[in-house]
Parts: sequence; structure tokens; C-alpha cells
Amino acid sequence: MRVLLLTLLACMPYVLNAQVKGTEEHRMLIKQHVYQDYKQMYRQPSGGSLVYPYLTPGSKQYDKVLWDWDSWLSNVALRQILADKGNEKDKREALDFERGCVLNYLTYTSPDDGYMPMVIDSESDPEKIKPADIYHTNMHKPVIAQHAAFITQQDGGDASWLQGHFDRMKAFIHNYQTHHRHAETGLFYWQDDLAIGVDNDPSTFFRPKGSSASIYLNCLMYKELCAMAYLARQLNLTEDANQYGRAAMELIDAVREYCWDEKDGMFYSVDLNLLPYTGESQIIFGKDFVLHEGAPRDYPCLIQRIGCWSGFMALWAGIATPEQAERMVKENLLDERNFCAPYGVRTLSKLEKMYNTRATHNPSNWQGPIWGISNYMVFRGLVDYGFDKEARELAEKTISLFGQDLQKEGALHEYYDPDSGAPIINKGFQNWNYLVLNMIAWMEHRAVVREF
Repeated sequence: MRVLLLTLLACMPYVLNAQVKGTEEHRMLIKQHVYQDYKQMYRQPSGGSLVYPYLTPGSKQYDKVLWDWDSWLSNVALRQILADKGNEKDKREALDFERGCVLNYLTYTSPDDGYMPMVIDSESDPEKIKPADIYHTNMHKPVIAQHAAFITQQDGGDASWLQGHFDRMKAFIHNYQTHHRHAETGLFYWQDDLAIGVDNDPSTFFRPKGSSASIYLNCLMYKELCAMAYLARQLNLTEDANQYGRAAMELIDAVREYCWDEKDGMFYSVDLNLLPYTGESQIIFGKDFVLHEGAPRDYPCLIQRIGCWSGFMALWAGIATPEQAERMVKENLLDERNFCAPYGVRTLSKLEKMYNTRATHNPSNWQGPIWGISNYMVFRGLVDYGFDKEARELAEKTISLFGQDLQKEGALHEYYDPDSGAPIINKGFQNWNYLVLNMIAWMEHRAVVREF
């Protein structure tokens, strides 16, 4: 037994060296693939609906389509590529495509009602992009200001390109605050489960309309309000900047109060689908009776203890306190029965009844598979809270996942099996998968581009 143990210990350096070598090979392969491939995301104006150049997620399934959070995060990855390999000419060339993503959306945003579409297809009829009932329909995710702020930061703080457009962005935020915000809690909610980004997240998927105060949505909105404050300052709109700053602080308080679960050490979405207390009398048991009179409801929502990766977005957004972050990482993220998988973070806890890794499209599957974007956002949150060891491990898993895919398939995919790393669907998907380069830059102690 002792001889066997000594033999294993003697072999360990070779095993570790092999793993390191494999990681380095995967890094080189990823860089080589992305550096020569990234301009396939560039699209010139096409059809009657897209009037500015823009960025597309890539692959045939998403060709000539502008998506909301996809274009924003593709842009973050693009800037890392340009920081790694680009020159000033490349960066100036990219600027038209970057700004165009934002300006295309603002073209279809009315300063009167603030409705902004979530997707613009080159083949869409411009006259039919706006739905009939704009206040009870999901719209663009709250990332347009974050995208604009990111572009502005990358261009030395110059927000002049937004002159004449910022009122439309303000109207968009006002729409959310007026028609997508729960008065009692101050939390934002989805109108339904259409195109929420994390398509079949059980916290929202197939749930009653207007009932899901999604932790994912509220983390995005907190950062969006911060971005609005930044842009307002760059445009010398001090009163607006102060207003959005206050709104951001109010939202962070609401998320901490209603979405944090002390029992599980995790942030969750919450259920708003509760009946009101009416105090009305009705005939029950042959006499007047006021239902619930003895104990009317005094809580505005119910927490949804559904283990979704999006709870970790509280780290990415900077909403979690250091104590909350510690519990989230140790009690949830690192639990192999729960979220921790050989190739990253399961998008749904393996302990959930809904967990599956099927290949689905429209909606795409977020009930377990590994996605490049969820791995990246959790990684970014870990770095921000000082969990460098855990961040490095997650980055290495992501690099191995994509490196193996490129070795075997010659392309990346939309999402993957958590245990085997096998691609599940949509060969040729680029998009936020390229954020793996931002992880690599961090691991190599080079300049890292990150979102606003």
C-alpha cells in the first residue's frame, strides 16, 4: 500500500504538468480560432429594419439578427480581441458596428412610451416591430445603457454620439420603472416568459404573467441604472445622474431584502403572484364572513427556492455583501451535488426536479447545460469578490471546454453537457463564448477588458 502511495505521489507532478500543458494548448487554440474568426460577427445595414452596422451572435441560426444582451456581451469580447491583437485602425473600424448596435435599437424607441424591441431581424417589417400592447409585453433587457456606457468608456469617455438619443434611453428606463416594477417591493418583473434571455429558467418559464421578479432581471437593472448615471454625468446632466444613482441604491436595498435567503445562503427570484387582501364580506357558513380578517397577508412576495445560476449574478452586479458572497460560494457554487460541474457552473442545480440537459431550441435550454456566458459572469463575480482560486478553476474549466470543442469539432457551440463537455446544440455559435479570451487575459496577468 505504501509503495502504491509513493508511486502515485511520484506521478502527481507529471499529471499536473499534463493538465497545465493541456490548458496552455487549449488557450493557444482558442486564441488562434477567435482572432481569425471574430469579424464574422460584423454586419452591414441590411433589409429595411437595420439602418446601422451591428454585431451578430454568429452561426446560421442567428445570421443577420440583432439581439439585445448578445450584442452587448459580444462587444465586450470583441474589445478584448482588439486589446490583444488589434491596432488603432481595427478599433476605429469596430466603433461603427459597436455604436450601431445601440443606435439601431434607439431608432425603434419612442421618447413618448419608451418601448424598445429585444430583437431586430433584417427581414422584419419596420412597421410591425412594435407590439400592440407595449406595456404588457417583454421588451429589450435592461442592458442598452450598459452597452452604451461600455462603448463610451472604451472611447475615452466620449458620449457625444448619444446627443439627441439620450431622451429615448431615459424613456426606456421610465417604461420599466412605470410598467415593469412591483410597487410593494420595488423589484422589477417579467411580463411573461418570452425571450427573457435565460429562456426556460423555471423561475419564470410557464409562470403566470407578471409574477416573476427575476433575480437575473433585477441584477441587470441595478447595473443599468448605474450606467444611466454614468452616461448622464458624461453628458453633463447632473440632475439625471443623481436621480439614477438614487434609484440604483433603492434597488440594491430591495434585492437584498426580498431576494436574499438566509436559510440557503443564496439569492433567488421571488413570486409576486399573491392575492390581495380585500376585506370584503361574503356569506360563508350561513353568515357574513371576512376571509383572512384574523391574519391578513403582511408580506409582499414569496421567495422562490429554485437553484438557478442567475442567483450568482448578485456577485457579478456587486449586490451581495461580502458575508453573503462567502456563503454563496462555499454553500452553493462549490457543491458538486448542486452547481459545480467538471466543465463549469450548471445553469440549474442538479438537485432540482426540473434539471435536464436536452437539446432544445426556441427556447434554448437553461435547465442544466453549461453556457459560456454563465461561466463568464460567475467568474467575473468571483474575481470582484476576491475568490481568485475559485475564479481560476472556473476559467480553466471553460478553457478546457472550448479547447476540446475546437479540437474535435473545429467550432464552438451554444451550450454543453456539464459532465462530459460534449456540445449539445448550434455549431458555430460565437457571441459571448468569446469572453473566454477575457478569462485567459486575467489568467495571464494581462490587461483585461470588462463590461461597464
